[in-house]
Amino acid sequence: MTASLKPANSISFAIVGTGGAGAITAGSMLIEAAGKAGYYGLLTRSVGPQIRGGEAAALVRLSTKPAACMSKEFDILVAIDWKNADRFIGAMPVAEGGLVICGPAAGDPPRAIRETDCTIIECPIGELAKSVPGGRENMISAGLVAELIGMPLEEIRNVVSGKLASKGEKAVEASHGCLEIGAQTAAGFDHTCRLAAPEEGSNKRWLITGNEAVGLGALRGGVRFAAAYPITPATEVLEYLSPALASVGGALVQAEDELASINMIIGASFGGRPSITATSGPGLSLMMESLGLAAASETPIVVVDVMRVGPSTGVATKSEQSDLNIAVYGFHGDAPHVVVAPLSVSDCLFTGQWAVHMAETLQTPVIVLSDQSIGQARVLIDRPADITFMTRRKPFDADGEAYQRYAITADGVSPMSTPGQAGGQYTADGLTHTERGSPSSARSDQKEQLDKRHDKIARFNFGNHWGITEGDSARATVILTWGSLTGAAREAIDALQDEDIPVRLVSLRQISPFPEEPLKAALAGAKRLLVVEQSYSAQFYRHVRSYIDLPFEVRQLNREGPYEIGPDEIVTKIREWNYR
Repeated sequence: MTASLKPANSISFAIVGTGGAGAITAGSMLIEAAGKAGYYGLLTRSVGPQIRGGEAAALVRLSTKPAACMSKEFDILVAIDWKNADRFIGAMPVAEGGLVICGPAAGDPPRAIRETDCTIIECPIGELAKSVPGGRENMISAGLVAELIGMPLEEIRNVVSGKLASKGEKAVEASHGCLEIGAQTAAGFDHTCRLAAPEEGSNKRWLITGNEAVGLGALRGGVRFAAAYPITPATEVLEYLSPALASVGGALVQAEDELASINMIIGASFGGRPSITATSGPGLSLMMESLGLAAASETPIVVVDVMRVGPSTGVATKSEQSDLNIAVYGFHGDAPHVVVAPLSVSDCLFTGQWAVHMAETLQTPVIVLSDQSIGQARVLIDRPADITFMTRRKPFDADGEAYQRYAITADGVSPMSTPGQAGGQYTADGLTHTERGSPSSARSDQKEQLDKRHDKIARFNFGNHWGITEGDSARATVILTWGSLTGAAREAIDALQDEDIPVRLVSLRQISPFPEEPLKAALAGAKRLLVVEQSYSAQFYRHVRSYIDLPFEVRQLNREGPYEIGPDEIVTKIREWNYR
């Protein structure tokens, strides 16, 4: 075995086992301890389609610099057991020369592991845990990893103490004992994978998931009511919002289904409360009719869709970007609305807050297209900057004249009264209506209101929030992507820069209305364009092509989930180009 001599700036490890073995708990404790020590990091979890039980794994990357996405390969893999591992071991390939730790009782390693040029060390994880009264294998595993990468054991002990305090002193002592035994055992291995020390003066990081961040953004934006039906992988948005809303005088209702939840938030918003729901693809499908009602009645709401692999139940625990079409085009009739997509876990906070601002300002539904890869990822980041939007519904002030709820105004947005407000009565439903809100079948009213709903969004100043551009505009090769794949594209560009292949990045946060002019300007001077998306049918590429010409050489990198597109795949596609 060969010891690693030079500490690495980035190390990735995985802890795998049967659901209930505590693999994800161990990974969560390790990344929290790393944050307290000043590191950046990223944790994603891999579980089977049954969600509970079956296989489970914590995939962790720790780094001295911000981590944009998970690594292609893992330096260390600890197997509490190998049960059902064949189903998902392909998602965590071990690096050449990497280390695999497993016990004799864990069973035989999967073929994918046996065929890898790695070092396999037998370690009696189960027996070591039994040597401590109340000991757990996952805490032995955490101690093994901590020693191998050079993580201060005291930081992990402190995290364990805090997490297990409610279970009593014996549980805490047992876990501390297992950590010590795991670390002592790993100290005897002739193989280390040391992580370089964080920069001096590093602050403690924020540890947050994308689902928590989008909930925090909505709260900062003014949301005070949520209703939703739990669904993987969006449930954590609701778990975050339930106590958070209560702390600011708001409320969350767990509805009986997605149909009820969307109608509840429409009702709450009609009553004057900025409102939100969170769901995934199957739930969004059920919400379409009521989203049309919100558009027609100009009732502001926010719907967060944490996308997963479809269609139907698909793979509920994995990521895809295949809800773009339904989010943009799924409404019946012509129903202008806004669709946005966060570019990272930290960007979920901004995008959630921005979505509330646009919904309230424009009196329209806003759909936020997050996905499992950033929604459920737990990331160590620097504290995001505080953003303030001047969010305010256009108020109704009684002036003695008959109230026109849908009055034609210069900016297309009409004053909105609240129920019970003197002089503010109007008919609120989904029928075509006059400016006063009275039902109408006249063509003139239908066209006038369609124009109104279209124009208020078309005239809105989205500013520079439409997306991001990174890299010198003189670089003729461009990676065009959207949403959560921004992190993988960024890391790919860094790798290509090391190879002296200049590439720039353009990534869209604003999906609809399509940012036609800003995107044209961002693509100016391009000769080669690689469009990257996690969609089997290239929904994003076709969406872009429906608005603008791409007068240069275009190639695509698009495929289905459940495995996410990584920086290595993007780099390979760019390398294949015939540079002239």
